[in-house]
Amino acid sequence: MPELTAAQGEVQHYRQRLDGLLLYGSVFQTSVGEAFGALLEALQAGDVALSLRRYATWFQALAHTGESWGAHLLRQVAYADNPFTAQAQRWEYSDLPQALVAAARHDLEQLQALYQLSGAQVAGWVQAIAHLPEPPVAWAVAEAAPLALPLSTETVWAEAVAALAAHYRRHGAGLFAQYRAFSWRAGALCGIAEPDPIRLDQLTAYEHPRQQLVQNTLALLKGYPALNVLLYGSRGSGKSSLVKALVNEYAPQGLRLVEVAKGDLQALPEIVGDLRSRPQRFIIFVDDLSFEEDDDTFKALKVVLEGSTTARPANVVVYATSNRRHLVREFFSDRPRPSDQDDVQAWDTLQEKLSFSDRFGLTLTFEPADQPTYLTIVRHLAQQAHIPLADDDLTARALQWATRHNGRSGRAARQFIDWLTAELGLAPGCP
Repeated sequence: MPELTAAQGEVQHYRQRLDGLLLYGSVFQTSVGEAFGALLEALQAGDVALSLRRYATWFQALAHTGESWGAHLLRQVAYADNPFTAQAQRWEYSDLPQALVAAARHDLEQLQALYQLSGAQVAGWVQAIAHLPEPPVAWAVAEAAPLALPLSTETVWAEAVAALAAHYRRHGAGLFAQYRAFSWRAGALCGIAEPDPIRLDQLTAYEHPRQQLVQNTLALLKGYPALNVLLYGSRGSGKSSLVKALVNEYAPQGLRLVEVAKGDLQALPEIVGDLRSRPQRFIIFVDDLSFEEDDDTFKALKVVLEGSTTARPANVVVYATSNRRHLVREFFSDRPRPSDQDDVQAWDTLQEKLSFSDRFGLTLTFEPADQPTYLTIVRHLAQQAHIPLADDDLTARALQWATRHNGRSGRAARQFIDWLTAELGLAPGCP
């Protein structure tokens, strides 16, 4: 049958394009890409039952993403992690190996052909090979907003290699282009799909420490020496929120946040070693930091703060929050007495504990919120939440909340406003 022969010939042609990728094979290492490759294999073999099942798998994989086939491919190209994207981030285009550029140009030509493949065309292959009276339903969806890639239906992708290299140099590649916040889990960096959306303009009070932290972060972004920072102060004063707001504010400029739990601090040298070669700037964020007397994990942090035989990376800083000014817990029994026989250099041991926090280049203090500060935060949040209460009523209820609940703090103010928003929304007569 000529229709069957033509369909199988087209399938073979596209499968050769896919199999011939030199650098961008990872584009198809997704559920959608793997389902597409399996579908081409079944169609080329002429296996009717298997072709139908694999078409259904490909259709479902696309439906789960909510993207068109072309949009999915573009997204994978944008986030591809391969030798070309890695070197394009570090070197000028003119300095890249010519063989690498040629391989990228070759792959882009293949990818453009695959990008232009429509769902209706694939459904037509299935119809011809499975001898169906009608083609199966083709996946189609409205195109999403285009990515910032210099690739489109109007451009010749193979001629856009230089522009694509500039894109990777500006925006990064792989996980660091896809996410702005990460956590260290099970020995690997994991992207956080929905990080805390807090913004700097949502924060008020503590103007001086906030301004200093922003200034230090801008120094990091602009390539000037930046300090490791300890944010010390009372609970609920917004220390963690301030750090998270920074990455939301400056992610377009290349800032990324890596949250490391205290129990994973031993992995800090490994994490920093991976980040030092990246083009982005990184905040390693350690929340609620403190150490017990016999806790040796602080030694790994000490290496990162002070450096070792390896130079400290210029693109990484550590921001840690703590409720303790001295991070290593101290007991009166730690203080040496003349009769002590256990540690000849007991004062040195004590000083090592007490001076650990001094190894942060900058310590920012967040004092407990007094009543005016607490009310300033409440009014700021109430304005952002469009709370329709007179100031006197808002003040009275805010003070009552602080008395009955968690005292005066930025966290208490946020909890009060969240409660009040829900209460007013549930009141009779509200939509």
